[in-house]
Amino acid sequence: MASRTVLIGAQWGDEGKGKIIDVLSESHPIVVRSQGGNNAGHTVEIGEEKFVLHLIPSGILRRGSTCLIGNGCVVDPIGLAREIEMLHSRGIRTRGRLFISERAHVVAPYHPAVDKSREKSAAKKKIGTTGRGIGPTYGDKIARVGLRLHDLRDTRRLAARLRERIRDVNELCSFYGWEPVVAAAAVRQMAAAARFLEPYIADTIRLLHDHIRAGRDILFEGAQGTFLDVDFGTYPYVTSSNTTSGGACTGSGLPPHLVTRVLGVMKAYTTRVGEGPLPSDAAELGDLLHGMGREFGATTGRARRCGWFDSVLTRFATRINGTHDLAVTNIDGLDSLATIKVCTGYRLDGRKIDAPPADIDDFARCVPVYKTFKGWRSDTSKCTTWRSLPPSARDYLQAIADLTEAKLSIVSVGPRREQTMFL
Repeated sequence: MASRTVLIGAQWGDEGKGKIIDVLSESHPIVVRSQGGNNAGHTVEIGEEKFVLHLIPSGILRRGSTCLIGNGCVVDPIGLAREIEMLHSRGIRTRGRLFISERAHVVAPYHPAVDKSREKSAAKKKIGTTGRGIGPTYGDKIARVGLRLHDLRDTRRLAARLRERIRDVNELCSFYGWEPVVAAAAVRQMAAAARFLEPYIADTIRLLHDHIRAGRDILFEGAQGTFLDVDFGTYPYVTSSNTTSGGACTGSGLPPHLVTRVLGVMKAYTTRVGEGPLPSDAAELGDLLHGMGREFGATTGRARRCGWFDSVLTRFATRINGTHDLAVTNIDGLDSLATIKVCTGYRLDGRKIDAPPADIDDFARCVPVYKTFKGWRSDTSKCTTWRSLPPSARDYLQAIADLTEAKLSIVSVGPRREQTMFL
């Protein structure tokens, strides 16, 4: 039976999905991205080379793979053209391998301008956006005033639509005292990007179903993480799309009953970039990881906040996503610790709860309940099998999988392909 695997982040993103996607793409020749935009950052290390991809699926790094960017994504044509050119400069071919949905919405030059201006005006109520224009683009999609990739095929019509939207946006800028968008420059940049991307624009729904009928194994690449989902995340500190497993279906054209596996990716601890509460926040753990050169955002470069593993969140993620099994990454980041904490529950106003509350103010008041595990204090980065891991590391990994209520199937002990073990 063909595999149609949906890979999701079980935390706040940055779980190491890019590395796991790269490893799985060896056995899944079709890789599909179904939500988000270039606000994501997937880092893959191959030998001595390091690739950071923002919108193009990580599977593009596997020779012979085919990658689809689905209708649920928002595409910055200028940024995507740069990303394609970066791959070309490093010997990665994309023509005939990368296809972008004609139904995907366009991140136009005015979207990042609005995004940054809103964030600046928000002052103390910042969301922590990347400033890439993702939220305003999804806003235009819902308001039914957005541009879609098929609009790029006719540059004359594209220019007219852009000028019309920029007039509307500049009225908003004038009202709020924001910097106006220069129409001529925006039209010129978009026209050049449109010509570059035209060969990549396709009916990806038809292509996807051709691959399904042919019985090919398909990997649906999630971006961000469960707790950035606009419906199930820590609202309002979320992204503007559905990052959970359901988003893979609505964002690509995959019928839900054809999903054969949902794989949750999670770190052996917790991180968060941007604003919003982090109940298991541990400054000392953050200092340790940052001192090792770890936990800086691939997209923004910002230092991530770090905390102990939070099983309240990952268990909720399992239920929301229908997670079958787990890939745990970054276990090697804990190698030097004598003791390691795991959050097993919360106390809210004196009562114990076992799921994150919907109200963000309640969530901010949650106090973690911890269980302490013995550390292993040895280098796991060279371990190649489950039995070669220190006993305390095995106990820890099995415990967090049990608390998450899903089967442990993959352990990553470093960024490279060979630092991966399948159980």
